[in-house]
Amino acid sequence: MSQSQLPPRVAVILPCYNEEAAIGQTVAAFRAALPGATVYVYDNNSRDRTVDYARAAGAVVRTERMQGKGHVVRRMFADIEADIYVMADGDATYDAAAAPALIDRLVEERLDMVVGARRSEIELAYRRGHRLGNKLLTGMLAQLFGRSFSDILSGYRVFSRRFVKSFPILSEGFEIETEISVHALELRMPCAEIETDYAARPEGSVSKLSTYRDGWRILRTILNLYRVERPVLFFGLAGALLLLVALVLAEPLAETYFATGLVPRLPTAILSTGLTLLAFLSFFSGVILDTVTRGRREMRRLAYLALPAVGEG
Repeated sequence: MSQSQLPPRVAVILPCYNEEAAIGQTVAAFRAALPGATVYVYDNNSRDRTVDYARAAGAVVRTERMQGKGHVVRRMFADIEADIYVMADGDATYDAAAAPALIDRLVEERLDMVVGARRSEIELAYRRGHRLGNKLLTGMLAQLFGRSFSDILSGYRVFSRRFVKSFPILSEGFEIETEISVHALELRMPCAEIETDYAARPEGSVSKLSTYRDGWRILRTILNLYRVERPVLFFGLAGALLLLVALVLAEPLAETYFATGLVPRLPTAILSTGLTLLAFLSFFSGVILDTVTRGRREMRRLAYLALPAVGEG
């Protein structure tokens, strides 16, 4: 059998933190769904027996000391060599049986990412607050970047090798899924979504997601990525607001000056002039940064294209 006919190497990657109640079940489910895959569990300083249960279930266990899901995903993407990567959480909430369908979609359509969009009727599995927050953040991402996914916060994703090895992860925590989505949108990668079942955590397993704290971090990440990826619009909007305020302040001064030839409120005139200068500085900063952003995007695109697509090499 030639190298081109060899089946793709599949790696299941599971970031974990204190998941002793669920990790054994999760590993077993993915090993049953993908018998030819290697299951990796990356432990993130768990204080329980997550490592023992993962190893007993047949996973390859490794450790990432820097706390936060973003750090773990960065380490997994850097360390593991495979052709297809299946990423999920170690809490047994994602449907491992759906993994073959996600992989088939990736391979057949030669995609770079397939997202397992969560579908659940169980309130404990997917709380209303989390659903609402996900919808708001997803809608905001669509407004800012023009396109989006229906579930940008899903942790169940299948990637091609060239996605994984061309992705410069900067996130530290749960905002990693948002950064992944923006990376795919910005490089216009071929992606798809498939609805998958989403279950409640097993008894004894506790969510590490804080609705408000992590929601704020995700929102901040979206705004920061918008600043970096759309500098003309971001700084142009800031400049337009500054210019509007300057014009509002200057309007009565201009009327007085044309009527009397005098400027009665010199501090207001100075403030209006300063705001106008700041507005133009903001606009030209956006233009300059847009050139930098285009160069960075071209480099990322070249790094992406340098790697073989699914089914090649």
